[in-house]
Amino acid sequence: MSTSLPAFWAVIPAAGVGARMAADRPKQYLQLGGRTILEHSLNCFLDHPSLKGVVVSIAADDPFWPGLACASDPRIQRAAGGRERADSVLSALLLLHAQGAADGDWVLVHDAARPNLSRDDLDRLLLELADDPVGGLLAVPARDTLKRADAHGRVEVTVDRSTIWQAYTPQMFRLGALHRALADSLVANVAITDEASAIEWSGQAPRLIEGRNDNIKVTRPEDLEWLRQRWSQRC
Repeated sequence: MSTSLPAFWAVIPAAGVGARMAADRPKQYLQLGGRTILEHSLNCFLDHPSLKGVVVSIAADDPFWPGLACASDPRIQRAAGGRERADSVLSALLLLHAQGAADGDWVLVHDAARPNLSRDDLDRLLLELADDPVGGLLAVPARDTLKRADAHGRVEVTVDRSTIWQAYTPQMFRLGALHRALADSLVANVAITDEASAIEWSGQAPRLIEGRNDNIKVTRPEDLEWLRQRWSQRC
């Protein structure tokens, strides 16, 4: 295993509307600790010495991004956001390719609404995957008993949780491999929920790197409130 951390590009798909938050703006622009969720999600990467740059995929009619201080950061580029996550990520990868990024460069894709990524988790991901032939993702082993439901909302079977992990981000893959996997899966009309699923569809097996379970994605109002309370205890 390499003893140094590899250089990488970060990609943040941020074109979603976050309907389940029932807010007056996309959830990545809600406030947390005096800044937007998106700014917090970016900071862990911007503070990292191995970062080559960041591409944020933004909807064409997004009125909030230009007002953020980080929008003028020279390390951040804006790509056109798409209808689905895979479209937004592929748009960012095409921009990196157009600007000379190499197929062998590492790309870390991170959720715009996952603002509590720790530096330790980011460094662990980079170190553990530095020489990996495929790449991988931060994930957390399932802790609760899991049930699979039938069409009537009744338990069909209890799932063996020892083999189940919850996928988090960042997800780390080579630029060329991820580009091909996403492009091919979109042409084949395959449902892609994250970057790892595209790599899996291409026939490869991403590696799971255990991370902290507080690296949560803000999806519902209670998620944001939980983070606000947790962060207030730091002060």
